[in-house]
Amino acid sequence: MKSFLSLLFSLMLLTSCSLTTPVCATSNPVGSKVGTSSATCYLGYVCFDGDAGIQAAAKAGGITKISTVDYRQKNTLNILVTHECIVTGN
Repeated sequence: MKSFLSLLFSLMLLTSCSLTTPVCATSNPVGSKVGTSSATCYLGYVCFDGDAGIQAAAKAGGITKISTVDYRQKNTLNILVTHECIVTGN
């Protein structure tokens, strides 16, 4: 029983959840450029340097006319949470 609980706990530590949602879309045509920006938080709330904003993602992709914006959050037992902004456009 003890080894089963150890195995179960180990599997729980390896599980994660990822969610991608659309934020907005403009009337600009969908371009071939994609820019991303991300920030990582520890224990759900402690975030250090990181910019997961739309402007940072557009700058990283060299985008001047934004078409779509998506938001992705990856969560590993609320210990390690990554926020990512994905921008497409020209």
